[in-house]
Amino acid sequence: MLGLLRRKKTPKEPLPQKQQAIVLPLHSPNRSLEYLVELMGRIRPQRPNNIPEAELRFKALLYQFSQDRSSLFSLRKALLTIFLKTNIVVALTESGVLSSRGFVQELTGKLKHKILPELQLPDNFLYVINKVFYNRKDYIWVEGIDKDLWKQFFEILGIQINLTEPSLINQFQQALQLLSYRITSLGLEKEMTHRYENFDDAVYPFLEQNRLVNEYLLLYQTHAPVEKQRMVLANINEALHNCNQSIHWIKEQRIMYGTSLAQTYITTRLQQQINRLFIVLDILDTDEVFNTERFVEYFKTVVKNENTRYSVKEFFRENTSYLAYQIAEHGGRTGEKFITTTRKEFWRMFRSALGGGVIISFIGIIKNLLAKIHLAPFWQGFLYSTNYSLGFILIQDTGSTLATKQPAYTANNVASSLDIQKVGDEPDLRNLAITIAKVCRTQLASFAGNLIVVFPLTYILAWVYFELTGTPISSGPAAQKLLTDQQPFHSLALLFACFTGFFLFASGIIAGFVENYVIYGKVGERLRSLSSFRRNFSEKRRYRIIHYIENNLGALVGNLALGFFLGMAGFIGHTFGIPFDIRHITISAANVAIGFFGLGSTVGTKELFYTLLGVGLIGFLNFAVSFALAFLVAVKSRGVHLSSYPEFIGVVWRYFKKYPSDFVKAPASRTVNQLAE
Repeated sequence: MLGLLRRKKTPKEPLPQKQQAIVLPLHSPNRSLEYLVELMGRIRPQRPNNIPEAELRFKALLYQFSQDRSSLFSLRKALLTIFLKTNIVVALTESGVLSSRGFVQELTGKLKHKILPELQLPDNFLYVINKVFYNRKDYIWVEGIDKDLWKQFFEILGIQINLTEPSLINQFQQALQLLSYRITSLGLEKEMTHRYENFDDAVYPFLEQNRLVNEYLLLYQTHAPVEKQRMVLANINEALHNCNQSIHWIKEQRIMYGTSLAQTYITTRLQQQINRLFIVLDILDTDEVFNTERFVEYFKTVVKNENTRYSVKEFFRENTSYLAYQIAEHGGRTGEKFITTTRKEFWRMFRSALGGGVIISFIGIIKNLLAKIHLAPFWQGFLYSTNYSLGFILIQDTGSTLATKQPAYTANNVASSLDIQKVGDEPDLRNLAITIAKVCRTQLASFAGNLIVVFPLTYILAWVYFELTGTPISSGPAAQKLLTDQQPFHSLALLFACFTGFFLFASGIIAGFVENYVIYGKVGERLRSLSSFRRNFSEKRRYRIIHYIENNLGALVGNLALGFFLGMAGFIGHTFGIPFDIRHITISAANVAIGFFGLGSTVGTKELFYTLLGVGLIGFLNFAVSFALAFLVAVKSRGVHLSSYPEFIGVVWRYFKKYPSDFVKAPASRTVNQLAE
């Protein structure tokens, strides 16, 4: 694209005399495409993620250009030749911009093109990009190289082109008009307009920018004064900024009103087209000042888009980021109650976990009693699932706590502590350390509360059952198996614990998704206006039902999902003949208590210790896998790349060394400023 941009000197740092731009005629001698391929080959590192090597090579190339004017002159001519012989409209209006075909159609297209790639003709600028950046991982080092080096590269080129050339002007104006109409159309989509508080004010900038674009084109065709054309282009710029304000307002409303995949798709595409239109305006305004930084971002976007244009993974990542943020944000609201700050909150969490332990003890007893019923594997799994689901729902409705459900919710709060949307341009790493300490001590309180109750209470319940019936719940080989199944080196307990961690994470995502839908779909308001609902329930009952749905439906569905995940895992493993099952720390502790009672004094101290160690490792993996997956989703949905902030581990470690007790119990009295020191 550089050859199409008349070089506008950056006013902040004018080039030294020896690097001043050379004005080249439009019809420069042809230079081969292989020259550009060879040039990028001199920058390309041996491994795509070796950014230091790429930057070192790039600096060497920049130094050569600054010393050898003939090399710089050859590069300029090669670029000019290529750009004058290719069509740039597609690169400006399509590359790096989501397709208008919609989510499903675009996904289907990518899958088809993975098998048989679409044809690109040599006169298409994107054909050049694909030839120069032929390695599908080139975008990694292109993005990784310091943007200041890219800015220096494009400024050193210093190309100026006579924009009176009709073919060039026609292409830019065609791109201008196409983007303008598309922006107007998307700005009036239902997914956008139904959230506007003031419809006229919100849609005005989308309509106005299109009117101004058509006015500019008319002025150009009628050879109006250049100053008048510039004024209209400046007004278009202002209208686009107002469009951005409308989009920003829509995004802010997702916390209150939720979002959908369709709305996410439209806002993402709209934002991309507006940013692209800014670049086209920057080229056409003839003000001799060019936003190099914006162009660098466009250049990186085009390279990445061409390298990943058939990547389904990248497609999902780009299109679901706002939806993931919304799901994680709703999960984070639930997670707020799972993070304690004061000692009072810490002990409240501990007592809540004691209640959860009581319910889990009964879940464990009932599950082992259900195992005595000989049914088909599916119905056996269904009974297990029902038992788990009802128990988890009871824990939720009684205000009790299940330790393993916390990570899927608290991970978002940890991620929000370094959220670039909340603290500025850089993640708040010190706040991250404080939040991790809060999560650790809260998690310990809930684990301790659950386990202190589960083992002894389950043992007592097993004894009560024996006293009432005369037979133990489990004895002999069956009781021994309950112990062996928790032992890390005599079974696949640790692998199954990882599966459980994934199920815990998935149930949290499902809960967040349902909460988002309840808000976005206005489920409560729709129920209030439903005539049959009003006829069959009293006003008081309607209020209670709607209040429960609006505040608890996500958690209810999440509990049902988790119950069926855990209950049907064994059925899936049995049906397909694969090692697939679950190990949940509190349920494992209940099984150990039942097995220990069934075997009595035959269990040695060493075996009991080994079994309890297995239960502890199961709990650790339940927590680690669930938390890691939820944290990854929450961080990615916020656009934070932790690889760019390697110092965050050091920040957490220094905080741990200074205040180790904060990771175990709440501090008695310490200000937030002291914590952040």
